[in-house]
Amino acid sequence: MKILLTNDDGVHAPGLEVLEAIAREFSDDIWICAPDEEQSGMGHALTLTRPIRLRRHGERRFSVTGTPTDAVTMGLRKVVDGTPDLILSGVNRGANLGDDVTYSGTVSAAIEGALAGVRSIALSQVIERDGEPDRDTFAAARAWGARVLAPLLDTPLPSRTLVNVNFPPLAAEAVRGVQVVRQGFHDYARGTVVEGRDPRGFKYYWFGLEAIEHTLDHGTDLEAISEGFVSVTPLQLDLTHHASLGALAERFAD
Repeated sequence: MKILLTNDDGVHAPGLEVLEAIAREFSDDIWICAPDEEQSGMGHALTLTRPIRLRRHGERRFSVTGTPTDAVTMGLRKVVDGTPDLILSGVNRGANLGDDVTYSGTVSAAIEGALAGVRSIALSQVIERDGEPDRDTFAAARAWGARVLAPLLDTPLPSRTLVNVNFPPLAAEAVRGVQVVRQGFHDYARGTVVEGRDPRGFKYYWFGLEAIEHTLDHGTDLEAISEGFVSVTPLQLDLTHHASLGALAERFAD
């Protein structure tokens, strides 16, 4: 099985090392194409206004001067010898839950893979900001990654569908299991906008991401993580709200 690995934290991110170790439990035919540096929050951005450079870091290991979407595009068209059977994106350092998947470069890399017709899975490790300093950040992902992936490798999925996996911020032995759940939604609070001045006296603004209070709907990824489970959520790329088509069509009828 040929596997392409990518992420949004950059080619040197520790989470990519974790992902490679997980992938090698299934195959030795591993290819890596990831951004040069961190691209968190880039969503499904594609670089169109400047050229992309491809850099080689070793056998079957490359980076691009662009976004996660750029990395997958280059991986499919210029890096991998042939077409991969699987694209894995991650392991992201931080959660990609609820409506945050729309911002996520990790999930968007998997979206690009799904658009290309390749089975694609995004993996993220939820972290606690005030967690124990000596604890392995990726402990749950290391221990549970292969166990979660194994059933997903041959499960039939519709076209333009991907799978989003999140590991709870727990020691491996504390994880309660795996739950297949729907996407949840945050109580909207996008954080603060911090204003400051640079050394030359000019204003700048920095988005501050603060903890968000959740109203945890039953059967969602947010609830599963809060209860100590690995969350597995199938996502589709059809954003059409089908129930509204009829009512809108009537408004435009002659």
